[in-house]
Amino acid sequence: MTGKGNSRPARSRGDSPLKASGLAKPDPDAPPYRPSPRRVEGEISIAVPTGMLLPGALRLLSHAGVMRLSAAELGRRLLVERSGVRVILVRPADVPAYVDHGAADLGIVGKDVLWESNGSHYELVDLHFGPCRLVLAVPEASKLNGPETWPPLLRVATKLPRTTAAWFEARGQAVEVVRLHGSVELAPQVGLVDGIVDLTASGRTLRENKLRITATLGASTARLIGNQASLKTRTESVQAMVARLREAANHGG
Repeated sequence: MTGKGNSRPARSRGDSPLKASGLAKPDPDAPPYRPSPRRVEGEISIAVPTGMLLPGALRLLSHAGVMRLSAAELGRRLLVERSGVRVILVRPADVPAYVDHGAADLGIVGKDVLWESNGSHYELVDLHFGPCRLVLAVPEASKLNGPETWPPLLRVATKLPRTTAAWFEARGQAVEVVRLHGSVELAPQVGLVDGIVDLTASGRTLRENKLRITATLGASTARLIGNQASLKTRTESVQAMVARLREAANHGG
């Protein structure tokens, strides 16, 4: 849901995995805007995620002329301030919280994180990098394939329980979701679950663990999200930053 110009942006809502169940509605009780007391007046704060999306996020900031910053420098300091812009490095799952509570005006985060978040931010721009798919995978020797082969109760392991439960619920399939925090590929090999729901970019890790994809739940890319109060009270400066990042993203930033 990409905003354009100065039109009112859409609140963040999950795409295909959550859309049918209606679980992706943001919390109507938006947290009050509480900028950090250490922030310089007029400064725009942008939260960027550690991990796979960090190189793309830093490349985007550079191409947009916002800040030229290396992963090593940001990794050492976690917070860098230059020319009226503050960039903060946080865990991917924490980006929505930083934006929702006003510690950051804007945030760069994967759509998969937004599927699991029930925050009050606005989703502004599809940034077109970091593509991956959320898939259902089972052991190569499994008889499970399409829905017609699923048992009355399907047991799956995942790091995205909310998204997974919503997807199966929308299809009328009873599912037991086992939430894991480490590698989920091992779970079906030792008989813990029938299959896994996980993110994949190339499918290589699944193949290496003798798993095959039987369904795609959704597609994820990096997104730009914004704090509600920042967009309403600091419209000109924040929207100008959004426009710069959108322009860079649309031109391969």
